[in-house]
Amino acid sequence: MAENAAGRIHVVDDDESVRHSLKFLLRLYGFEVDLHASCQDFAATYDGGRSCLLLDQHMPGMTGVEFVEGHRALLRDVPVLMMSANMEPETRDRAARAGVACFFDKPVDTGRLVDELHRLLATAA
Repeated sequence: MAENAAGRIHVVDDDESVRHSLKFLLRLYGFEVDLHASCQDFAATYDGGRSCLLLDQHMPGMTGVEFVEGHRALLRDVPVLMMSANMEPETRDRAARAGVACFFDKPVDTGRLVDELHRLLATAA
């Protein structure tokens, strides 16, 4: 595995098992991975740099869409990918208007996720 070759991915999901599964998977593809249990945790620790945000939609306290809408300045240079086990079309449309780059149904399609992360990180460089 090439160290730091693929880029940094911030995974935000309230489900610990999902966070750790995604970390294991993404590290296999050479990504550095930071885990966050909430949007607030991510916002408090994000320090910039070339990265992507992989964000769950349904979380206690604040949904993924609410976070993206309320933190446009923080996320200005961060491509956002959103995932959900059941995302309603209205929510998907709202997220797209807020700037979310792409959407994934859970369980996430690994090949598509890795391809999208590479594509988004290449355009962010």
